[in-house]
Amino acid sequence: MDARTALAQHIAFINEIGEDVAIRRYTGSGTPRPYTDTTTKARVMGYKPSQLVGSIVQGDRRVIALVDALSSILPITTNDKAVVGGKVLAIKAVDDNTRRIGGTLISLELQVGG
Repeated sequence: MDARTALAQHIAFINEIGEDVAIRRYTGSGTPRPYTDTTTKARVMGYKPSQLVGSIVQGDRRVIALVDALSSILPITTNDKAVVGGKVLAIKAVDDNTRRIGGTLISLELQVGG
């Protein structure tokens, strides 16, 4: 399977079962602190009990986010936040390698919680 086919299938799957998730990037200082939200489609899932190891704790979620809408704000870091269902969650880890096909980034896996 080539990157273009994998990307098309992944986008179709996430669009079918996913939900809108925003990546919130704060800028400047002050109260309230200014921010910008960039929305993308993502699949949000909890972790299985067997996956609760290391830094993954009960209540954390895995977000598989399409990168097409996020390309202008890449790289996503742990300084950013994820807004899932209206709730602002901390981004604890960003994996940009697992969902790469032939060097093409298809989506990001985020560990979020809070």
